[in-house]
Amino acid sequence: MSEQNHNSRMWLWLMITGLVLVAIATFAIASHGWTKGILLGLGGLLIVFASSEMMIHAVDGYAKRQKMNSFVAGTMAGLSSNIPELVMLAFVLMATPRVGFIVTILTLHVGAAAFGIYCSALPRDVEGNASMPKPLVNLSTDLYAAAAGIFFSLGVIMLLMKAFAVRGGGENTYLTTTDLYVFGTILLAIQVVATTQLVKRFSRDHKPESKDDVPIKMQKNETVMSLTTIAAFGLAGLAMSIIGGHSVGEFAGILVHRLEAAGYSEMFGAVILSVFAAAGAFIMIGTAHFQGKYNIAMANASGAITQVPFLVLPAAMILLAIFTQTGIIASVGGPNGVIPIDLHTTSAIFLGFPSMLILWKAVQDDGKVNWLETSSMVAIFLLAIYLLVVHG
Repeated sequence: MSEQNHNSRMWLWLMITGLVLVAIATFAIASHGWTKGILLGLGGLLIVFASSEMMIHAVDGYAKRQKMNSFVAGTMAGLSSNIPELVMLAFVLMATPRVGFIVTILTLHVGAAAFGIYCSALPRDVEGNASMPKPLVNLSTDLYAAAAGIFFSLGVIMLLMKAFAVRGGGENTYLTTTDLYVFGTILLAIQVVATTQLVKRFSRDHKPESKDDVPIKMQKNETVMSLTTIAAFGLAGLAMSIIGGHSVGEFAGILVHRLEAAGYSEMFGAVILSVFAAAGAFIMIGTAHFQGKYNIAMANASGAITQVPFLVLPAAMILLAIFTQTGIIASVGGPNGVIPIDLHTTSAIFLGFPSMLILWKAVQDDGKVNWLETSSMVAIFLLAIYLLVVHG
């Protein structure tokens, strides 16, 4: 019992350690060098890890009260894990709008690669197949297909605008605040519909596809967590994720600045930044997996992909439009111009199409992922990242 209690309080010690490291970096070190960056990065990751633990406690408590399916519970936790990413992106967007937009798209490629790699760690049957949760097969794959269509459509439109000299052509081709408001609103509407359908169709009873795809059950002699405790865990987790996300964001900014000074490409720095942007989701995946909660881990691995085009990206678009109209960032190319249409922005959008297409095909055909599909996913995701970094 003492060991279980010790493990349940591990998040508290991680949070305290992380806050101490962040405080030292913030108040005791003035120069923005490697020492400050490493302390901010390590402290921020520890805080994010602690916030993920708190969110999992809150989700578990609420799921047990509602007899909720574990995949749905994990998806709800995954939605909240986007908060540190959005906080970090907001600071990046204000400082460098174009790089921030590219980082947002690259987060999708990094999340897709993480999904493929995580599939290799899932339990498999004698034929080497890993069964996917029913909500992922029936609903998330529709989001993969929708994302593929959206990235292809946006990529084609951006190419056509560039080729036919729309809005001045040449260096003055851009997306306006109106474009970003419209795109962002439509994409957010898809996320709202998807979340609503997920809760309605899978939050309670359905035929389980595997032993893990069942409602979360109470352990023997385990008491039901009160709503006050659940709310306290959730609010504390959200607050800590904001602090941790901001710290990781500052570290990533220092890292990218140092890489650019060393002669690395802008895309390389953006990829590094996108990895730290998704740190909260990755930590939650690992935490849930090592606790044996595979559906919660898979929900976050899938959510790290589907929530980028339908939550993170539209939020970034709307923020960019707001920042431009309020004068926080300067317009480009003309009145209300926000995102320049160039090789980097277009390739980041366009290469999202093959990543989403292979992900949809791998899961949708039989609801399972075999070793060939796993290796194919990882290969395509890593190839897309390589092309963006080296030739993007």
